[in-house]
Amino acid sequence: MIHGFRNRSDGGRQLAQKLKAYANRSDVLVAGLARGGVVVAFEVALELNAPLDVFIVRKLGAPGQQELAMGAIAEGGGRVLNQEVVDALNISQDEIEQVAADEKKELRRRQKLYRGGRSFPDVRGKTVILVDDGLATGATMLAAVRALRKKDVSRIVAAVPVGAADSCATLAGEVEEMVCLLPLQSLGAIGEWYEEFAQTRDNEVLELLSRFHNV
Repeated sequence: MIHGFRNRSDGGRQLAQKLKAYANRSDVLVAGLARGGVVVAFEVALELNAPLDVFIVRKLGAPGQQELAMGAIAEGGGRVLNQEVVDALNISQDEIEQVAADEKKELRRRQKLYRGGRSFPDVRGKTVILVDDGLATGATMLAAVRALRKKDVSRIVAAVPVGAADSCATLAGEVEEMVCLLPLQSLGAIGEWYEEFAQTRDNEVLELLSRFHNV
């Protein structure tokens, strides 16, 4: 039984073992959710001998409570709102739009930095394995899934080392396959399940993408 992970790389290596069915296939792309998910995805893509890219998502933090997700946006137009949070905090539509506008600026900054402005690869008819370092509310992963659906993919696999069991179950209804090594009834903070869980920085993402494409 898995009790946790040494770091994101360890989580990625263990996760890859559950994704072996997708190894050495020309129709598969591994996409890490920026930023922490890219570290996990790097190991998955190496193990599966599959292309690696980054998929950019941004949490929409509730006004005055930035750590509380009222939703998320993703490149390509995916957007999810947590209506329970919006209603509970009486967040107005104007406030939602202001937060979304601010996060779109950061999303575009990361697009330019990580890919030099190029768009996400053409994935029509392909299988995309979306990877993150954990699944709490599931908002960012769901926003990514909905954005990918617009790109006519044939199959979406959501894969995480650890996640809240109810969020994983909900997301399973949105994707063709949900893989979570450690689904927990009481998740707490994702970082509690890693011995090392420092914030992933832009330069680390760039280094991993560069290393992968030079392997």
